[in-house]
Amino acid sequence: MGDPLPPRANVPGRITDLAAVQRGARIIAQFSVPQRTTEGIPIATPLTLELHAGPSVDPFDRERWLAETKAFEPSALNGTARYEIPAATWAGHEVTIGARAVGENGKDSGWAFISLPVAAPPEAPSLAKPEASPEGVRLTWTGPTGDFRIWRRGPQEAGFSRMAEIQQESWTDTTAEFGKHYTYEVQRIVKLAGGKEAESDASAPQEITPADTFPPAVPTGLHASLAPSSIELTWNQNTEPDLAGYRVYRSVGGGAFERIAEVSQIPSYSDHAVEAGKTYRYAVAGFDQSGNESQRSAAIEVTMQ
Repeated sequence: MGDPLPPRANVPGRITDLAAVQRGARIIAQFSVPQRTTEGIPIATPLTLELHAGPSVDPFDRERWLAETKAFEPSALNGTARYEIPAATWAGHEVTIGARAVGENGKDSGWAFISLPVAAPPEAPSLAKPEASPEGVRLTWTGPTGDFRIWRRGPQEAGFSRMAEIQQESWTDTTAEFGKHYTYEVQRIVKLAGGKEAESDASAPQEITPADTFPPAVPTGLHASLAPSSIELTWNQNTEPDLAGYRVYRSVGGGAFERIAEVSQIPSYSDHAVEAGKTYRYAVAGFDQSGNESQRSAAIEVTMQ
């Protein structure tokens, strides 16, 4: 009950997120399809979507622009309308893209516009096979110099995530974990006027499951001191995050080294199996959680009193 209400206008809501970027020889344009009218009423019937692209004119005149444009059909439509537009027509110039939604009653949302400078298609980098390193996964690629954008898809991930934007032609993914599968792609980015940019197509994807074959650093600072019934060993602590512990090696009277102990990450050991008057030589090696063992430290010699 209440006062009579005016008829609903049923005008589709405006397009507010029209975006476009050049990717290789294409311009990718997209926007969210309006779901409600300007009065906030859900739209029940499908809208007609219109997207036109044409040369930019200054001052801008919509009718003149519309007379010189080409219309395009969406390449994908699922809540977001996506368009792939050949870029060659506007290479070296600026293109203006306009989009609107038209309701079943013929009323439209009004045009939304975006302008984009168009460059010659940037050449895609050639990404080499990734390599595992102690620091992470190392990527290298070839192609024209410039800015580059690195993308990664990790385990259990459906899509790629942007990892870095750099200018050199190599990059190490220090967040990658040994034993997990990753896929990488690289794009070349060309900076354009007005803060805009053109992207190359992505490089051919490269995959890797990095394995840890890298031993810890050789322990340093090995020192021995005499106690009443033992020889006390200490050394500098290693800094590797995957360090599991140390292995202590001993030689008696100039004989071969034998492993006498495996200790935790605390850099010390007490050798109680010693006899007065005998000479002992010691060396220490580090090992990690994958079982990789470092070279032995420089040996030290001590005679038990």
